[in-house]
This record gives sequence, structure tokens and C-alpha cells, in this order.
Amino acid sequence: METVYFIAGDGIGPEVMTVAIKVIKEALKIHNFEKKIKWQELLAGEKAFQQTGSYLPEETLKILKQARFAVKGPLTTPIGKGFRSLNVTLRQTFDLYACIRPIRYFQGISSPVKHPEKVNMIIFRENTEDVYAGIEWPANSNEAKKIISFLEKEFQINLNPSAGIGLKPMTEQGSKRLIKKAIEYALIHNKKSITLVHKGNIMKYTEGAFRDWGYKLAKQEFSNSIITEQEAKQGKQGIILKDRIADAMFQEVLLRPEEYDVIATTNLNGDYLSDALAAQVGGLGIAPGVNMGDSLALYEPTHGTAPSIAGQDKANPCSMILSMAMMLEHMGFKQVAQHIEKAIEKTILQKTVTIDLASQMKEAKVVGCKEFGDRVIANLEQ
Repeated sequence: METVYFIAGDGIGPEVMTVAIKVIKEALKIHNFEKKIKWQELLAGEKAFQQTGSYLPEETLKILKQARFAVKGPLTTPIGKGFRSLNVTLRQTFDLYACIRPIRYFQGISSPVKHPEKVNMIIFRENTEDVYAGIEWPANSNEAKKIISFLEKEFQINLNPSAGIGLKPMTEQGSKRLIKKAIEYALIHNKKSITLVHKGNIMKYTEGAFRDWGYKLAKQEFSNSIITEQEAKQGKQGIILKDRIADAMFQEVLLRPEEYDVIATTNLNGDYLSDALAAQVGGLGIAPGVNMGDSLALYEPTHGTAPSIAGQDKANPCSMILSMAMMLEHMGFKQVAQHIEKAIEKTILQKTVTIDLASQMKEAKVVGCKEFGDRVIANLEQ
């Protein structure tokens, strides 16, 4: 029996978590796998603070250090002040260096683009480096002034003395391990291409290095299966390794999404791109994700806490359900995961959806979070 640890989260987190677990348990039961998984709750976020005085209790960290699979709802992160992002802290504490987000279209959902059905990509976003490393100092602070003074004295770099300062560390090791995970996924799933997305034309020694390290890795470890675009034009066979400038890539995924399968990119670019792609197929409410390291995989919805609708039974549980379906596939229950995806699509086609999806569809019936989950279960059972 495998133990799955879950953190309910803040805002709408407890609502979508409850519904998602109910759906997953029913799907496992239908396939006679209900005894294969044991569920155990861990505390983090506001609930943890109320009960223990800590937003991230040591007991939670201790258990997760030994865990293989965990799921979490969205956690509150105050903007501009207060504690650091719990999401970032969890990623860095457990070295969850790969944020993996598959993005596909579900029939029945209205979209702002003409052909959302052409979108079927998976993004591998580096998760621990870049500006998300959190190395920064506020404007006019003593620390920022020291950094500015040092840069001026040692490197003749003149900055406004009142500037806030942030650093963007990126390493060969961090970039290569993320890109390697993307390449391995492409090989296992018989994908046609992998695209390195970067801003190397401007940030040559960070983003540009990410690109260069990717090509270097492919040549060193995957030369028998990975080819460049130039080699493909010459008739060589293999999975094509491409690279695209980040701003151009936003245009590419709108105009030619069918040309891209697997994307490997840096932290900030991945954040932007995964949310933009989700909008092309219906929004974050149906976008699953996982933060993965070499030992722990932490699955989570890509949306936030949505405090304005928390406790009102309005939240869309699809992202949470689909994230758990990703987990089931990772655990070896691929058939169960596919069954869940089909049940969600059938529910959407029946136009019985939560308010966020109903607002994008004609003649849709608005149902609450709980009822949507019940309708997915009904479609599972059929």
C-alpha cells in the first residue's frame, strides 16, 4: 500500500481537495484499487498556523522528507510582506526542481483561440533557480546600497543608489537536470520535439547558458536519439531539439501550437508560459501540475487560493482532480487516470460546470464544486 500525504491548503483549497479525493477514491474503487492507497493529512498554511503557531510545522517537513507522493491545495502568500512563499519554500526544501504542467484541450470548453484542440504540450519549468531563488534586497536598504557600491567599485557598473536589487542565479547542474527530465519524458512518450525556451539574446550568461547547456547535454547523453533542427533538415531521424526566444514563443504557441510537444524552460518564463497556455484551453481551473524532485513528487492545482469565493461552493475542482490523476499515472494506475480524464470531459460536454467554465460556454448550467464532483463520479460509474 502506498501512502499519499495531502495538505488541504488555504482559501478554496479544502473544498477542491475534498471533492478531488472523493473522485479519486471512487475511480480507484471502480478499478478495484481502492486498497492500494492510504491517505494521510499534513498541516501547512493557515490551518497549520491556527493549530500549531507555524505555517510550515516541523512535523510536516519531517514526514515529507520520507514521502514519495503528496498532494496540496493552494497556499496563501501575502504580497510584498509577511512570510516567504510557502510554495517556494517547499520546492527549495525538498529540491523539487521540476515543475511539470501538461496542457491540453477538453472538448466542450469555449476558448479565446480558434483551434484550442491543437494545444497539447507539457511544460518542464526549472523550479529552484532564476529570480525565484528569492535573493533580493529592498530599495534603499543597507544591503542594497552595499551591493550597488560593490558593483560600482569593482565592476564600474553604475546603478541608481535607490534601486531594489535582485539576483538571478542559474547553474549548469540545475539547468541540465531539468532538461534531462524533459528529454527522458519525450523519449518515453514518443514525442516529436523538445523546445528550449529562453531569453538568451539579452541575458546571455543565464538564459543563454540554459540553452547552451541543453544542447550540450543532448549531445553528451542522448546523441543516438536527439537531433537538432539543422540535422532534421538534412534528413536525420530522431526527436528534434529546438530553441526559441521566450517572447517569440508566446506568438508561436498562439499561431502554431501543433508544432510543439515538450517545452523545457527557465523558472520565470515557465511561470508565464504555462499560465498563458492554460488560458488558451479554458483557464487555470483545468490545468494540473506537479513539483517533482528525485524522491518526492508534490502534486497541486495551478490556480491560487481565490479567497473571494472561498467557502461558497463555487470553486472548480478540475485542476486538483487532474493533478491527482497525474499522480495516479505516475504510480502506475494509467488506466484509472485516463478514466478520470474522460469522465471530466464528458461532464464538460454535458454543460454542467462550475461558474468559471460556464461563463465561457453557451447554455451551460452552473453547478457548485461538490455537485460537479458528484457528476464526474456519475460519469465514471457509467
